[in-house]
Amino acid sequence: MIDRRHFLALGAVLAASSAKAQELPETAVRAGIRPGGGEHIAMLLYPGFTALDFVGPYHFLSMPGAVVHLVTNQADLRPVRSDLGLAIQPTVTLADCPAEVDVLFTPGGTAGTLQAARDGATLEFIRDRAVGASYVTSVCTGSLVLGAAGLLRGRRATSHWSVVSELARLGAVPVRERVVQDGKFVTGAGVSAGLDFGSALVAEMRGPAMAEAAVLMAEYDPQPPIPGGSIASARPEIAALLRQGLAPFVGEARQLGVEP
Repeated sequence: MIDRRHFLALGAVLAASSAKAQELPETAVRAGIRPGGGEHIAMLLYPGFTALDFVGPYHFLSMPGAVVHLVTNQADLRPVRSDLGLAIQPTVTLADCPAEVDVLFTPGGTAGTLQAARDGATLEFIRDRAVGASYVTSVCTGSLVLGAAGLLRGRRATSHWSVVSELARLGAVPVRERVVQDGKFVTGAGVSAGLDFGSALVAEMRGPAMAEAAVLMAEYDPQPPIPGGSIASARPEIAALLRQGLAPFVGEARQLGVEP
């Protein structure tokens, strides 16, 4: 039985990422693949996270040779439920996560995100692992958690359209773009931007050719059948409806401060 990971490993392009340079298949060399592997990637899980914020980046960041740690902020390794009920099985707790990681990632959500952004142990974990990380990252409202941890002061960052402007209250410079990089800080906009974020980070870590192979394997070639997927392109009445529905969440997000 061949699953996705085994299929990727069979492909000369992706399998080459964990090989030594002199062992790269000729097809991979011609494509521009460079060797890599051994990265430790810590992806935070907390109750009420948005599943696609997490799963999209995970799809790309679970590269051959990389070690992905699914880090729960709960006391044990019971599955962590997303805001819509999909549960993800963590692999480590905050305490057991390796002290040194290459990538630190935080997904977004609504009520669960606000709770995580007010949780002292979660914020301390993020601050601690961010020190040695090569990349400190988030998708959607996960940037609120990074901001509450004090990591975005003076940094350009993005978030879900409903709260991107609120990043300024946490010391960041809000930017309305799908993926924003400021040094080692990489943030993605709302939900589906996690796919853009994940593929962009793969390109940063393993090179453009590896990212091209990953998006082709995923057949990531967006052609949305429904227009209006951004606040700029949405019909005013639809935007107004969602703004009304999200108003309580935005109001609570406005109360967040940078935790000491």
